[in-house]
Amino acid sequence: MSENQIFKDIYNGKRVLVTGNTGFKGSWLSIWLLMLGSKVHGLSNGIPTVLSHFDSAFLERRMHSNEGDIRSLDNTIGTIEEVRPDYVFHLAAQPLVRESYVDPVTTIETNVMGTMNVLESLRQVNHKCTAIMITSDKCYDNVEWLWGYRETDHLGGKDPYSASKGAAEMIIKTYADSFFKRDESNVKVASVRAGNVIGGGDWAKDRIVPDCMRSWSSDKTVEIRSPNATRPWQHVLEPLSGYLLLGQMLSQDSKLNGEPFNFGPNANQNFTVQELVSSMQGYWPGKTVNYVDNSDPSKKESGLLKLCCDKALHLLGWGPTLTFDETARFTVEWYRDFYSDNKDVYAMSCKQIEEYVQKAYERKQVWVHSNA
Repeated sequence: MSENQIFKDIYNGKRVLVTGNTGFKGSWLSIWLLMLGSKVHGLSNGIPTVLSHFDSAFLERRMHSNEGDIRSLDNTIGTIEEVRPDYVFHLAAQPLVRESYVDPVTTIETNVMGTMNVLESLRQVNHKCTAIMITSDKCYDNVEWLWGYRETDHLGGKDPYSASKGAAEMIIKTYADSFFKRDESNVKVASVRAGNVIGGGDWAKDRIVPDCMRSWSSDKTVEIRSPNATRPWQHVLEPLSGYLLLGQMLSQDSKLNGEPFNFGPNANQNFTVQELVSSMQGYWPGKTVNYVDNSDPSKKESGLLKLCCDKALHLLGWGPTLTFDETARFTVEWYRDFYSDNKDVYAMSCKQIEEYVQKAYERKQVWVHSNA
């Protein structure tokens, strides 16, 4: 099963704009789209980390990159007018909860006004376009109940990051209902919610996997806070497969216009930070961990959060592919290869995409077979 046997008919030769293309998820999505034959354009205001998947895979040479800030409406309109994309995947954001406490203004400007600027640009240009707006599972008002959040549950959050994502969702809905569902609109839009995505190529600060990999690559002991926090861990390719599938189906079915979707792991795949680290240690033997309690009570992070993805299953036929252990393996193997002497990051990443699709095909995932 080749990765180009799925999604190829819909994305091959199409102009696709990925905002936040220099980030972790944006760079993986850009590679997948390149493999599908898309003419990939990016919009980003720089590279967010010193080490980056974007740089290491030499994506600057493989796609059309536009440098600009989505906080500028004029700049965003100019990019949409120039590219006139068939598809937009909006990932540009300030993605860190703890950073939102340090700089709430930039977080809200980027995540709220930036999202509005992308939507307003699409409204003004009004060329035929399908837009997938990526927010976060933290858009929900998390009361830490035991069941997964549905797309109809309350939005909000106690921290500036969560509030910004809840507000972005409300703006997406407003633009969909007020403008994009009109007969004269050529734009269709949907929002997607996923979180706690891990995988190779992430070097952001205050994240469990990058912290481990930076320390382990230098044979240092990593210090881990909040070992008992539970998260719906998933590999980066899981939600990206959902985004690509939704982009395809939304372009063909106006009934999906304006709809939000969760993309997360199976309900039984919520594991603690300590369980994730232990699983990763199994794929990098001899690496050590020290669990410490250095949490700041003034910077609250959720202890329990999971999603209900029944809507994506029933309307799109989408479901997650990898087991928890495979998620850990994919992640650690990528970093171990990265820190080896002979590495081709683009080839490494393409190989993992191919393996992921193959596993989905073997496990008879509906979204793979419906595209074959």
